[in-house]
Amino acid sequence: MKVFIAFDGFCESFDIPPGQTVKKVKLMLKDYFHIPLSDDKQERRFLELTYAGGVLRDEWVLTDAGITLCSTIKCIVKEEEKPALCVYNAVTKEKVPIMGDIHLLAETVSKLKSLLSLKCGFPVSVFCLRTLDGKEMYDCNTVSEYNLDLGGTVRLDVWDGWKELLGACVLGHRQNVQRYLSNWEPIFRFQLRVALYIAAHFGHLELAEWLQTKGVRADEEVGVHPYRDWCHDTDHPDVKKCAVHVAAEKGQLLLIRSFLARNILCLECQNALGQTPTKICIRNGQKDCLLYLIMKMWSVVSFPKVTLPMNIYVKVKQWLYTAQKRIYKVKKWAPQFKTHVGDPVVVDGFTEPKMTITNSWNPYIPLPPITNTSNNQPRNLGTPHAAVLLNSSLESFTKHSGRTPRENAVYFLSLAR
Repeated sequence: MKVFIAFDGFCESFDIPPGQTVKKVKLMLKDYFHIPLSDDKQERRFLELTYAGGVLRDEWVLTDAGITLCSTIKCIVKEEEKPALCVYNAVTKEKVPIMGDIHLLAETVSKLKSLLSLKCGFPVSVFCLRTLDGKEMYDCNTVSEYNLDLGGTVRLDVWDGWKELLGACVLGHRQNVQRYLSNWEPIFRFQLRVALYIAAHFGHLELAEWLQTKGVRADEEVGVHPYRDWCHDTDHPDVKKCAVHVAAEKGQLLLIRSFLARNILCLECQNALGQTPTKICIRNGQKDCLLYLIMKMWSVVSFPKVTLPMNIYVKVKQWLYTAQKRIYKVKKWAPQFKTHVGDPVVVDGFTEPKMTITNSWNPYIPLPPITNTSNNQPRNLGTPHAAVLLNSSLESFTKHSGRTPRENAVYFLSLAR
């Protein structure tokens, strides 16, 4: 079958044998046009064939794809940069690419967690990174110390029991977020701050409004898990990020308007680098959010006998808020730390980790109780010979899959759920 191949301004005719696949045609074109292709760890250079506006897959046969005699196929060379690392997100079940080159492996794990937080929307204090063989990666170490190569994969794990909560936050489901909140007050407050952080990243306005009615402030830093509150001074610097900073990074104008309407102190809230939401918008090129913040900054606040510029009004509010917190500490005898004697503590490398994802086939869905072993004869099987065959099949299945029939039922019911 004669077809025409358009490549780099030329159009050549080729005789394609019947049953020829797209992959073999690409190899023929590579040799004919002397096209250098590559597939190394950093980039991939490959051919792409298109017909009638659609991309032809390698395993397709030309005639089966509807290509007829004297048809014209377009051939182009595409270059694809490969990620320096891939991170498997245990919550969303997706691989997150981290772009870069060999220099990324010389960065610290702390830097890698910051890059990942910008991509997945999770605060750095709710997840840890592990190699595929289960070795935990600590912030102070470099990525190369864990024997990772370019294009390697690491795993993102979250606090035990948090996978459903974070998944609901990513989707913006307020009812599900409320369902999975903890009953212990310190963790409950921390989860609310985490939920507002994620809502600001993904732009879930309804969820953010509900969280603010629960007393969460957009200018309040996410902080660390209560299990690690005792070592917060040495934790990741991004734990000081607030929900308003995330909204400014992602250009979530509706969220910024909501935050400022409830708390004008968000206008001058600073992150660990001393950057306000205005500076963050400039750095990330968020023009609409920047214009709104500038407009608010240059507005005035009117009272019955006085009118204050917004910057002066914010400073007065900050002074009042600081004074209120100090008075509260004096009256309530608030301790230096939020944790108490007897609260759980996590020490890296010494205590049992609390960020371990359990097997996905655990029995989340209850099954009927196991029948009495004394009555193990299957019912309605017709003949005793059929019962023997069924028991033999079940034993063979268990030996092959490594799971009992009950465990297998739990596994697939969990997937269906």
